[in-house]
Amino acid sequence: MLPDAPAVPDYAHASLGEVLPSAAALLGTAGFHDALRLGELTGHDVRGVVVLLVDGLGWSALTAHADIAPVLAGGEGRAISAAFPTTTPVGLASLGTALSPGGHGMLGATFLLPEEDRVLHPLGWADDPNPMAIQPERSVFEACAAAGLPVRSVGPRAFRSSGLTRAALRGADYAGADTMGEFVAAVADPRGQRGLTYAYWADLDKTGHVHGVDSEAWQEELRHVDTFICRLREALPAETLLVVTADHGMVDCDGSDRIDIDAVPSLRADVAILAGEPRMRHVYARRGAAEDVESAWRETLVDTAWVMTRHRAIESGLFGAVDPSYAGRIGDVIAIARDRYALVSPSTDANVSSLRGQHGSATEDEMAIPLVVLTGNR
Repeated sequence: MLPDAPAVPDYAHASLGEVLPSAAALLGTAGFHDALRLGELTGHDVRGVVVLLVDGLGWSALTAHADIAPVLAGGEGRAISAAFPTTTPVGLASLGTALSPGGHGMLGATFLLPEEDRVLHPLGWADDPNPMAIQPERSVFEACAAAGLPVRSVGPRAFRSSGLTRAALRGADYAGADTMGEFVAAVADPRGQRGLTYAYWADLDKTGHVHGVDSEAWQEELRHVDTFICRLREALPAETLLVVTADHGMVDCDGSDRIDIDAVPSLRADVAILAGEPRMRHVYARRGAAEDVESAWRETLVDTAWVMTRHRAIESGLFGAVDPSYAGRIGDVIAIARDRYALVSPSTDANVSSLRGQHGSATEDEMAIPLVVLTGNR
């Protein structure tokens, strides 16, 4: 790690990218390694593994509220590392491919595709550009299916054919589910009790964005998540393992913590494109101006963000090993918010910039995510 730099994820040893390979290895699938030692957490043969990803569930927030999430708190749990930036497209791509962001090329909430000369918004992605061209690496599901392991994915119907699903999570049989009852029924389907099932739950993240982490609404939603997990356990047989994780945590950014990029001339000078999100900005400079932009952002945000060039960011290991063909997707300069600051830009992403709950940076609250293991008790 470079001096005065954010913490680097523990890629390849204890990160989100090891979850699906560890589950596949536990089920005896050739070519996979149980890096997270899931096999040590069960005393009997495992015929199926369900990996549930709860969007936005940070380890620190979970442990602070163990009393309102007794089922989760009662499992075998520890913290692992999210991928960087700590945002859903990056996390789901690392989960689905078992690669660091620099290996799969999904490098932010929004980021420039130099080969397309446009900014990609992965959460609203459909067919254009081609998802398999943007992320061509084989997914864990594709590898498992090729090895003969049944693989299923359970998530909202709207995500079945999304660009992000096809780029990062392709290869599994997709079951659409939009309510708790549908989720439980789909996950507990006998077809999913022998093999690997992935399920995605979005509502905690949505609540945190609007109301903030630790708000009454967020705490009620965490209770709802715990009830959901309780129902899943009751619906799964004892030989099925339920592994709960997340893509990132979240922090609250209130009014005094917001820096309006649009209102600070030094932060707009020589900037061609601004992308990312308020906690981690990709800054693409006008031709020949990268050094000037880096200097201006560093001087202006000296106490509020880590600012570094693309070269330094790659060198630091924040994105893992970066495929040279993906390097240009990283900003000429990146700015990673410290503490609870948010680098907002109403002209770039008005809705996202207005949210109270934010993520994307490399603080412990955003980077540390749960790995909780429970067994079915039907």
